[in-house]
Amino acid sequence: MEWKKEAEEAVARVPFFVRKRVKKRVEEEAARSGAREVTLQHVRTCQERFLNRMEEEVKGYQVETCFGPSGCPNRAVITDGLPGTIETAVSRRNLRSFLKERVKGPLKIHHEFRVSVSDCPNACSRPQIVDIGLIGASVPEITEEACSECGACVEACKEKAVSIQDVRPCIDESKCLFCGQCARVCPTGTLKEGKRGYRILVGGKLGRHPRLAREWPGIHSSDEMLQIVERCLDLYQERSLHGERFGEILERSGKDPWEVPGRE
Repeated sequence: MEWKKEAEEAVARVPFFVRKRVKKRVEEEAARSGAREVTLQHVRTCQERFLNRMEEEVKGYQVETCFGPSGCPNRAVITDGLPGTIETAVSRRNLRSFLKERVKGPLKIHHEFRVSVSDCPNACSRPQIVDIGLIGASVPEITEEACSECGACVEACKEKAVSIQDVRPCIDESKCLFCGQCARVCPTGTLKEGKRGYRILVGGKLGRHPRLAREWPGIHSSDEMLQIVERCLDLYQERSLHGERFGEILERSGKDPWEVPGRE
């Protein structure tokens, strides 16, 4: 559906974490009225409804993604079906009803449990500021193939984690973000993509007391990652007092989730 310029500008001012949802609702509003183009009035109608009846918009959780599935060339892993798998797992928790029991007063958007998936370390979907953030990772592996010392891997690494030493590539793991770019440009196969998986960030949030998520140690397979998501949700539902964000629960407990014994 086409958008008037002033309507686009109004939605661009909406906070990023609800912008996609608001845009969808505005287009639905325009369609209901039989319009072929979204106008500023459609935006204002939805804005009033959203502010005055926000609880109706709260489903208890959100699963967000980056631009990777649209064809981004930076993808470290392919996660096309992953958001749907995560959404299925989270939806089984019936978090809206759970929050209704815990929260005093009407539910707000900020009560929702948020999961964000980014296919590479560029992290376009902002996994650092949600309850669980997933970042695609491709671990470079040095093979026995001879290195031509072309320097393509060094040039490709934005973190300066790759160097050539004694006619071999050398990777500084303390700098590497596991984007996989160095292995992709290696013409000799001296570097190749090794283990693929996910870095997992937990406990991030915005608001009056923002908190950057902390990284769960290791690179995790899809199955391991889904188990960790379930473990975090267990901890969240077991220890939530009034619908606070996962990061607040972790701060109160004084422990990171990998330090808390999981269920048998």
